[in-house]
Amino acid sequence: MTPLTLRKVTIRNRIAVAPMCQYSAQDGFANDWHLVHLGSRAVGGAGLVMVEATAVLPEGRITPGDVGLWSDERIEPLARIARFLKSQSAVPAIQLAHAGRKASCEPPWKGGRALQPDEGGWAVVGPSALPFDEKSPVPIPLDQRGIDDVIAAFEAAARRALKAGFEVIEIHSAHGYLLHEFLSPISNHRTDEYGGSRENRMRLLLQITERLRNIIPDELPLFVRISATDWVAGGWDIDDSVALSKKLAAMGVDLVDVSSGGTTATAPVPLHRGYQVPFARRIRHEAEVNTGAVGLITDAEFADEIVTGGDADLVLIAREFLREPYWALIAEQKLDNPPEWPIQYGYAIRRRI
Repeated sequence: MTPLTLRKVTIRNRIAVAPMCQYSAQDGFANDWHLVHLGSRAVGGAGLVMVEATAVLPEGRITPGDVGLWSDERIEPLARIARFLKSQSAVPAIQLAHAGRKASCEPPWKGGRALQPDEGGWAVVGPSALPFDEKSPVPIPLDQRGIDDVIAAFEAAARRALKAGFEVIEIHSAHGYLLHEFLSPISNHRTDEYGGSRENRMRLLLQITERLRNIIPDELPLFVRISATDWVAGGWDIDDSVALSKKLAAMGVDLVDVSSGGTTATAPVPLHRGYQVPFARRIRHEAEVNTGAVGLITDAEFADEIVTGGDADLVLIAREFLREPYWALIAEQKLDNPPEWPIQYGYAIRRRI
């Protein structure tokens, strides 16, 4: 429950709402659903609240319902959210993303399959002409112009995010989306300067990181979310992630948000409580960078152990915040810290009968 200061931004506790796609935007515009969904978690005590994967280009959306920030018209709906989060003492954060070969799909509650052109689908891109699985379309390999357009789109979206008032920007380079696709030898079979060696496969993420760090004010932090491992032999692994994190830290990244998987549909992921926490710990100590732990962190005591035990500097909670918007306030109670419930709710809390 102690504050965490990154550059000149102080997060009131070590609890963050992880970015969770809602698939509820209209043409990339955030709406009342996003305001209430994210705002209620700020009211519920989270120190940092992060907007879902926000597409930097229309073709970078996972589904047609994804939030986007590819034009100035999409700034104000997100600015409204950032203002409310800040009014509730939560740090407003946003994750910028491009879905790559995993774009142009139905929302998961409709099955998540790839959309056909007559259903509103679009052509997908990637580092190589390798589909995600046998049911997915073959992506169009990005040429140099396409790569330059992606870099420019991340930069433009970051500028818009800053105008909207977000105090933390996170680059999404995990879960099998475009930047992770370039990192992983599973999805990247290129032979140019963006493929082959680990250094070449890291090039696109590092170029985007450099661009964003140069435009983000010195007082504001930059996060990067990575998949620490593909969970597949011959894929991206924790050794690669440590090496990458060292480079990111040297470039001014303030926190590495450590997730895993997503490059293949059949990876044998060993799901159990805190299964990704050891990755966050190793990166934190070997790369000497702040880390965020995420993945099946469900109870306050375990979250507290992660931070106080030196595994990570921040815990990012996802599904538990969907089940309980006031998870952070309840966690404070469990850890014997008197929670500051909203004054509007105070009577109900004082007289719990």
